[in-house]
Amino acid sequence: MEALLEYRQTDVCYGGVRAVRGVSFTLHAGEILGVVGESGCGKSTLLRAAMGLLGPGGLVTGGKILYRGENLPDLSARARRRLNGPELGMIFQSAGSAFCPVRRVGDQLYEMMRAHGPMDKRAFRQQAGALLDRLGLEDGPRILNSYPFELSGGMQQRVGIAAAMLLRPRVLLADEPTAALDVSAQKQVLEELLLVRESFGTAVVLVSHNLGLVAAMADRVLVMHRGEIVEAGETRQVLRQPRADYTRRLLEAVPKLRRA
Repeated sequence: MEALLEYRQTDVCYGGVRAVRGVSFTLHAGEILGVVGESGCGKSTLLRAAMGLLGPGGLVTGGKILYRGENLPDLSARARRRLNGPELGMIFQSAGSAFCPVRRVGDQLYEMMRAHGPMDKRAFRQQAGALLDRLGLEDGPRILNSYPFELSGGMQQRVGIAAAMLLRPRVLLADEPTAALDVSAQKQVLEELLLVRESFGTAVVLVSHNLGLVAAMADRVLVMHRGEIVEAGETRQVLRQPRADYTRRLLEAVPKLRRA
């Protein structure tokens, strides 16, 4: 199985304060890796470091983040633009904030597609409409012609998921992708992510506080606490027979999951 993404003793700091300490793991083609832990433990920072989206003051200060052998923090801005999208895609927790509020959704998605190669506008609208339909948004033409503020929060989130999937990336980094959705929409998103893995061999890193979602989707799971990995292994093994005290405390908050 091909190793796509690898963290080697990775440290990430904000303003000189370490938010992630010595994190190491490997993501293989077609694998879904769950990352769980309380808020502020460094889960989202891991994803943003790979995408070069740490923001002001954020810096990878130690170790490596390798994508197919290339150390991502060493890449130029141009090289990152080549990878972000068709190779590394990201689903944000609040997708609405990633859209320009004064431009139509379809225009923004079309521009994103054209940045990575030629694309006929009619073919784009057919492809985007079909993907929106699979995500439970059946009125694709209206959505593509809408401004972001005309869509509900849940609809914005699913459009953000569609945006990440349009280029069929090898690795999809999903940061709490169902947090803004109701139970029905969460199920649709879960099914779509599994379909992408099955159809295209896409590997997924799923950051979530929802242990039930991780249990249903992930092949392996990392448990993070205060910027460090405290436990890692096959999802079934970690959730049924946790070794770390912190993992046990997480599971105690979800008694139904423990009885599964």
